[in-house]
Amino acid sequence: MAALLSGCATPRNSSSDASAPLVIQAQGSFAVGGTVLKAPGDYDNNKPTASGQSFHGDHLYAFYQVPQNHRVLPIVMLHGAFQSARSWETTSDGREGFQTLFLRRGFPVYLVDQPRRGRAGNSTVAASVEPSPNDQLFFDQFRIGKWPNYFDNVQFDRKPETLNQFLRSVTPNTGPYDAGVIADAMSALFAKVGPAILFTHSQGGGPGWLTAIRNPNVKAVVAFEPGSGFIFPPGELPPAMPSAAGTLMPEAVPLADFEKLTHLPIIIYYGDNFSVTPTAERGQDNWRVRLAMARLWVDAVNRHGGDARLVHLPQIGIRGNTHFLMSDLNNVEIADLVSKFLGEKKLD
Repeated sequence: MAALLSGCATPRNSSSDASAPLVIQAQGSFAVGGTVLKAPGDYDNNKPTASGQSFHGDHLYAFYQVPQNHRVLPIVMLHGAFQSARSWETTSDGREGFQTLFLRRGFPVYLVDQPRRGRAGNSTVAASVEPSPNDQLFFDQFRIGKWPNYFDNVQFDRKPETLNQFLRSVTPNTGPYDAGVIADAMSALFAKVGPAILFTHSQGGGPGWLTAIRNPNVKAVVAFEPGSGFIFPPGELPPAMPSAAGTLMPEAVPLADFEKLTHLPIIIYYGDNFSVTPTAERGQDNWRVRLAMARLWVDAVNRHGGDARLVHLPQIGIRGNTHFLMSDLNNVEIADLVSKFLGEKKLD
């Protein structure tokens, strides 16, 4: 894969006009990472049982597209909880998502279904998938509004079909969530792809940091509302942060691992419609503590000589964003912010 991408070292400024043709030079998909289990015994073709058979699992699935006259560094996009690569594709209201927006800007784009999710559903650890009603919870948790009402300024289309499409993007785990399993598979992906930029969303934030620790081919991280997995060196963990949605706990990693995060530029974005002071509103208080923990995390990275930045969008005059900044009505404006960051860091 790296050989394919090395064929064009001179990037072209692709049009971001959604009406312009988008020329794809190459596309494909593959599985990477994971493990193989084998049951003891001998396999008998005529009397098949589990004995002697193998099982491939805990890999990730990647779909990639390479635009014509592409830029040097690809972008790898990792989704969050209850999601899949769908998060980055066409928005719920039918506009171009980050996948296409960044293809138009000349970047090869890799979309990931993490291990034990979506098209990478073979889990080596058993789990039951139950039809759990959670639509209203996600409406609140993802800050579309307070059910059944939308926030006044929300950057989410209010047509019933848009909400229908959004809720149908919810994708369950087929095995226990394991940040280490995800990071191992993501590291295998970066080993295959070569140097690339990592975009993460929500629960993908924690595995994203671990991926950057495991593989130096991660050249930058753009994190959209990381929701868990905030890692700190031993002796530097901030206090746990209680909230109406539960307690957010920091996690410790060896100092040598943490310092690997200081070798690449990192930017974090958070949206709107949650309080920065304690509130009894579960959906809002959940993000209050995550924003607060992210600020401490950025401070820790920079204290060790890193290059990390946090942008709370309302503070720069961008309002109404939900938890899904990359698919909100103003996702082109959000993409422009990211493009500016990548340009500043000479990653475009």
